[in-house]
Parts: sequence; structure tokens; C-alpha cells
Amino acid sequence: MAVLRVKFTKTKRDKLAQVLWILNWISVVTGAILFSLGIFLKVELHKQREVMAERDIQYVPNMLIAVGLIACAINFLGGKICYDCVDTTKFLRWKLIMLPYIICTFFFTFCVLVGALMCYCMHGELEESLNLGLTEAMRFYKDTDTPGRCFLKRTVDMLQVQFQCCGNNGYKDWFQIQWISNRYLDMSQKQVVDRLRSNVDGKYLLDGVPFSCCNFNSPRPCIQQQITNNSAHFNYEHQTEELNLWMKGCQQALLEYYTNIMQSIGLTVLITWLFELSVLTGVRYLQTSLENVLRQEDPNSESDGWLLENSFMETARSNLNIIKSLGKGNQIDTAGNGDPNINVPSTSKAHYGPDNVPPKQITEAS
Repeated sequence: MAVLRVKFTKTKRDKLAQVLWILNWISVVTGAILFSLGIFLKVELHKQREVMAERDIQYVPNMLIAVGLIACAINFLGGKICYDCVDTTKFLRWKLIMLPYIICTFFFTFCVLVGALMCYCMHGELEESLNLGLTEAMRFYKDTDTPGRCFLKRTVDMLQVQFQCCGNNGYKDWFQIQWISNRYLDMSQKQVVDRLRSNVDGKYLLDGVPFSCCNFNSPRPCIQQQITNNSAHFNYEHQTEELNLWMKGCQQALLEYYTNIMQSIGLTVLITWLFELSVLTGVRYLQTSLENVLRQEDPNSESDGWLLENSFMETARSNLNIIKSLGKGNQIDTAGNGDPNINVPSTSKAHYGPDNVPPKQITEAS
């Protein structure tokens, strides 16, 4: 029994073909949108590449770019097919192509769904990449005179100002690294030397943060040095008073920024998947109804269209039997080609001549 059988008149078939022609062109536009979203995401990730570890996080924008290009090609072809299907006689040129086209489009829509799910599953890899990348960038913040690292100070400062964040997980991350280069330390001061000697690794650590951590919305002048020393500042208590620094870590700020982008893109891709699936359903109805018209040999007659000619179980069973028969055929071919003794004449009984007598005996007898 056919699944979701629908009866179509000549007028309904023509209208269905015309509507599908329009929808396929709309799908071409959605494919271009997916391509643009992939480019946009790739550019946004590239902007912060200096504070990201080398992780394979570019697969999502690459997937969107590929899906967008394929969507434009498939739906352009689908629009041409649906336009010709308005005329039953023109359908004959596409008759053998439509079923493979529908199957390929079905697998393509599955790829679109995978792309939507990938947008929501990227959070963990992105978080790890940001955590490692920001840690490395902060560690090399002071190396302004080292080739290959001299740009990191400006990158981190611009990041903290733009995203209103401080450190990796918070401003206290700067307490654990030396972010002031030794070339700017006065070694003639006993305080500096003692601080360097007090650290096992010989690092100059202090309870201060770079200027880019300062919250410019605070009415109080920024306190970025001796943050934990209450006596160093008038009317100040660092444990109870809200500091005039950005309290959010840059990892969280960037993660929230990219998560919002990914969720928006994922929702767009999911809507596109539903739209593509509906167009594919209409093309399947058009194909089956036109094939039934050809069987009736009357282009103006009514015809039935369906999604599956048989039930889901029968279709699955028949496809499984086809796969099994193909597998058995391959096994037989492999067995036949792999046996070196097949079609090789046996030498255990040689036929020498009349009455199976060797040629030498025949000569002696003569």
C-alpha cells in the first residue's frame, strides 16, 4: 500500500510544478545565504585566531560553505526539472534522472541537518581552543621585542577593551604570570630584585593587571596596581567593594559571543533544512504522479502520487533483499576469481593419441 497517496488532476499537477519551480529558486537563494553564513563565521573565527589554539574548529564554516554551494547547484537543476514538468512530453527527458536526483537530494538534506547540529555541538571544542590560546597569549604578553610575539600585547589589550573582559577566567589570572618585560624593570631597586628572588622561577609577579582591564564606566580612577593592598588606596576594600575592572574573563566573553553566532546560524540552517525537505517532498509527488500519467497514456487524466509506493516495512525489506543479493553476487564473483584451479585442465590423465597410447608406443608398434 502506497504511503501518503494523493490524487492529482492535470491542473493540480501543473500548479504543483509551477510552485516547485518558484520554491527551487528560493532554495537557490537560501543556498547563497548558507554560503554567506559560512564565510561570515570563517572570518569571525579568523579574527581571533591569535588567541585560539590550533584546533580543528574550521570544519563548521567549511561545511556551511560546501552545503551552500551544493544547494545552489541542486536547486538550480531542480528548478529546471520542475519548469519542464509542466509539459508532460518534456517530462520524458527527465524521467530517468528524477529518481536519482531525488535520492541525491535526500542525502543532501541530511547533510544540511548535520550542519545545523554541528553548529550546536561546537561549544566544547571552541571552549578548549580559547582556553589554551588565551593562556598562551597572556604568557607571551610581555614579549614585545620578540619576533613572532610582539603583536600579542596589542591583540590582548584590544580584546579586553572590545569584549570588556580581563584575563582568561578573570582578572586574577594576571597575578600568576609575569606580564611586564624585564627590560622595563629597574634592577637597581631592592624591591624589584627581592620580588624576582622570592619567586622560584625568577618571575616578577604582582597583584596588578594591564590598563586594558580597567572598566571605563567606573566613576573612580582605575586601580590596576596593588589591587589586593587596601592600605595603598584611600577608602578601598578589595574584598567587599566592586572593583573598577572588568570582572568577566575573556574566555567566557568570547565563548558567549561565538555561541550566540552559532545558535543563530544553527537556527537558520535548521529552517533551511525544513524548507528543503518540503521542496523534496513536492518533487517526489510530482515525479510519481507524472510517471502514473505515462502509464495511463493520457496526459489529461487524473493520477496518483505518493512518497513511497509500498509501506515503510515493505520498502525497507525489499531494499535489504537487494543489498543481500548484491553481497552474495560479489561473494560468488570473488570466489570464482580467487580459485586458480578453475577452468584449468587436469594433467592426471593425459590424452596422447588413439586409444590413449603415448606417441612413443605408437611409433614402436608401427
